[in-house]
Amino acid sequence: MIDNNYATLALANPVAQVLQITLNRPEFANAFNTQMATDLMHCFEALAMDAGDTRCIVLTGAGDRAFCAGGDLKERDGMSNEAWTAQHLVYERMIRAVIDCPVPLIAAVNGAAFGGGCELAAGADFIYAADSARFAMTETSLGIIPGAGGTQTLARALGERRAKELILSARRFDAEQARQWGLVNEVFPQAQLLDEALQAAARIAANAPVAVRQAKQAIHRGLQMSLADGLGFEIEAYNRTVPTEDRREGVRAFNEKRSPEFKGK
Repeated sequence: MIDNNYATLALANPVAQVLQITLNRPEFANAFNTQMATDLMHCFEALAMDAGDTRCIVLTGAGDRAFCAGGDLKERDGMSNEAWTAQHLVYERMIRAVIDCPVPLIAAVNGAAFGGGCELAAGADFIYAADSARFAMTETSLGIIPGAGGTQTLARALGERRAKELILSARRFDAEQARQWGLVNEVFPQAQLLDEALQAAARIAANAPVAVRQAKQAIHRGLQMSLADGLGFEIEAYNRTVPTEDRREGVRAFNEKRSPEFKGK
């Protein structure tokens, strides 16, 4: 089961079977320090091991200013090469845990998502953004490149040419541009963002958990395969849903004209 005692994260269950994870360093624009990266790593690895009754996750930032402003450059100032590399190993493990999380993950980007913050959002299954949100892949302006998946996730979401433009220039772009280009699914007024994300999470949580997770895996892994291999993987995922109690419950509920009661079995 997931711990609820993290120094830099606030966890809540605002909707049944939905976990809200809030990046909680608002005084630092929710920037990553080593502790936050460690907390996220442990949190998402715990969810992969045992999600309990969590069927969907919403990830957001504390306050209205920022979702996550990227790496904490004050902490990194003066770091030796060895210390920098050691810290980045935590970031690498963190983003893999986020991307590989079996539970559907929605990023609710409530403000600035710069550098690693943009990469963290891009690691979610999809993104809702506030109309005031701003995005940027700032790494090349700091003498590095994206190292938390950004060269891969942005290229897959935006296409090679747009990803190159944004990463090589390090320029900022707004929420509506992000939506038009395919990084963000929907843009909402700031005050509505979290409610909209939680409503979407509740709709996902209402569906059969085994089927939802298998569909997520089929889409994500299939895109990394040839069409023929992807079709084969889809059938493997489909066949995992056939013997479930939820599959039988879904058919019964349809014929009985009632809402299904899925148990995740």
